[in-house]
Amino acid sequence: MTDEMDSEAAGMPFGRWLLAQRDRGDWIDGIADAARADRTFPKDGDPEAVRAHLRKQQADGDAFQALEDAESDWQNA
Repeated sequence: MTDEMDSEAAGMPFGRWLLAQRDRGDWIDGIADAARADRTFPKDGDPEAVRAHLRKQQADGDAFQALEDAESDWQNA
């Protein structure tokens, strides 16, 4: 079983995991704050769904870097 499957098996889709991130003191704070403010954010989405959503929103490169960090943390949760 991969790390991604471990996180999914724990019942926490990536989108919801990201929404729950607060006061981390890193880049993920900013992207999580933006996700909470976005009513169209894919709450039950996997990392690719969130990435596609950011592309549609024309997010900057920092947002995609933060997303990579978040995905890595989620996979290791």
